[in-house]
Amino acid sequence: MKNAYKIRLSIAILVLILAISGICGLFYPVKVLDVQFLPVLQRVFIDFSITAFILLAGIILLTLLFGRFYCSTLCPFGIIQEIAALLFFTKKRKNKRNSILTPKHTPNYPIKYFIAAITLGMLAGGSAVALRYIEPYTYFGSAFIVSTVGLIAIVTVLILTFVKNRFFCTNICPAGALLGLISKISLNKIYINKDNCVSCGMCERNCPSGCINSKDKTVDNVTCVKCLKCLEVCPKGGIKFGIKPKEEVKFSIKRREIITGVAAAAVFGAMIKAGLAVKDKIIEKFKDIILPPGAESEERLANKCYNCNLCVANCPNKIIEKADKDFPVVHLNYDKGCCDKNCNKCGQVCPTGAIKRLSLEEKQKTRIGMAMIIEDRCGKCGDCISACPYGAIMRVNDKIVINASKCVGCGACMQICKNRGNAIKIFAVKKQSSV
Repeated sequence: MKNAYKIRLSIAILVLILAISGICGLFYPVKVLDVQFLPVLQRVFIDFSITAFILLAGIILLTLLFGRFYCSTLCPFGIIQEIAALLFFTKKRKNKRNSILTPKHTPNYPIKYFIAAITLGMLAGGSAVALRYIEPYTYFGSAFIVSTVGLIAIVTVLILTFVKNRFFCTNICPAGALLGLISKISLNKIYINKDNCVSCGMCERNCPSGCINSKDKTVDNVTCVKCLKCLEVCPKGGIKFGIKPKEEVKFSIKRREIITGVAAAAVFGAMIKAGLAVKDKIIEKFKDIILPPGAESEERLANKCYNCNLCVANCPNKIIEKADKDFPVVHLNYDKGCCDKNCNKCGQVCPTGAIKRLSLEEKQKTRIGMAMIIEDRCGKCGDCISACPYGAIMRVNDKIVINASKCVGCGACMQICKNRGNAIKIFAVKKQSSV
């Protein structure tokens, strides 16, 4: 197990490289980036597919067998924190050796369960609004796409990393809280072999999660992110990873845990009602926004989108814009181009199901808007007829007319008309439908 840490870290760095490539629109390995716990959890419930279910079941099974390897190996935001901490504490090590490598044993604060109850409760009620501002993959994606919220969040968490290392992952992150509860009953755990342990404290000083108490010779596997660093630094082989010997197994529920669980459950129930209320009110001040094909409606997208901005980065025509004062989540802007008939990438890369994964044929039949000709501006040049990829525009009795049964609102006609007097406008539809 001496090389387990290096192997795990190498896999994590590879995942991070693939994730950055996907966010930047360079290369999108769907099956890698789809393994993000909260987004795939949402996909299972709102846009069910066998693939999403298998991925979710795989994450849960991994956690049941081995603990929170997801947090140290598959979560890009967690990996960034680990690399940042490594750079920071390596510099410190040169001056003060191992004395301040990381904070020592950190208490398991119950606040994370209430954060999870609030965010997941609202999600269960139908709205991802609260989760949008704390979900780790959203932070990662929005920061790389230079979103203000994402940049503020990632800078704040990195500063926290320098002070408390993986504190966000162990005491704030709702995904970590949920996976930590599953890890409590995982088959394989990190534990201390008391016969080999000499209480040198190396494991505790090097633990990024603050989950090792070398004095009491205990490990909190709820907060442990399974970085496996402790296995590497232990000079006597006193740290083990596997099935704990029977005499070591202790499962007890403390009074404080019962109170925390009951209180968190009550908050979760209240937040379900809050989610239902937010779901209906979130778009009251927004209207006439054209949405990516597969978003269905303004209300649905505003409540399901995390603003990870993966669709923004991967749109070939760059017409998907970040959230702004006009709409709280991603939306289309035809100023830069049109929605390509032969592209369905936004739905394919969306990790949450907020934009449905339509086939190319389904996408081509999905109406996202409706074109309208402003007759007093139209010069009847006919350029829009040839530009329309759906054959929805024609000349009738020396007039340019639009066949509403064929138009999907892609914006190609508006683009060609820009140089001819802006005689065509695209209007949003209340709900996307098939033509």
